[in-house]
Amino acid sequence: MKKRYQTPALPYAYDALEPYIDKETMRLHHDKHHVAYTTKLNAALEKHPELFAKAPEDLLKDLESVPEDIRTAVRNHGGGHVNHAFFWEIMGPNAGGQPQGQLLAAIKESFGSFEDFQKSFEEAATMLFGSGWAWLVVDSGKLAVEKTSNQDSPLSEGQQPILALDVWEHAYYLKYRNLRTDYVKAFWNVTNWGSVEEKFNEV
Repeated sequence: MKKRYQTPALPYAYDALEPYIDKETMRLHHDKHHVAYTTKLNAALEKHPELFAKAPEDLLKDLESVPEDIRTAVRNHGGGHVNHAFFWEIMGPNAGGQPQGQLLAAIKESFGSFEDFQKSFEEAATMLFGSGWAWLVVDSGKLAVEKTSNQDSPLSEGQQPILALDVWEHAYYLKYRNLRTDYVKAFWNVTNWGSVEEKFNEV
């Protein structure tokens, strides 16, 4: 029997991102929403268990190779599983500030300044209609800000994400209600630039 995918544990306590992201939101977001995506991805792949041999990221990178009868489920639930696992990694306590070194230089090259990058990222996150994500990706060697609907992943477009912000209402509504902009701005206080830099260096 192939090994099923697992929801990774949070790399910090549920209340570690207080006061910017509240404990109850983190508990629901990870234990209910993320677990549900993982569970439904596993259920879809039971129909084609040979696919468990692949990393879920690789499934998203080549959705056309996924059997048509489960492709939509893999896109939605696989995206939800992978996106959330990524999201937990690029946040943390005692975080915020600015990136350093090559990443900061690349941001300045692509956007003009760190502040201009933040503005572009915030616009993508706040202007996205409905549910989805804002991303900083490496695309053909260059940094770019992207946004995706639902649980779509930049991996499916040949892009490598290095930073992400979940703007589904379940990510912020308990604390911020309808004030998505406040949540987006608070995100900079929990951005773990060390993790983002590692992902950038891997690319």
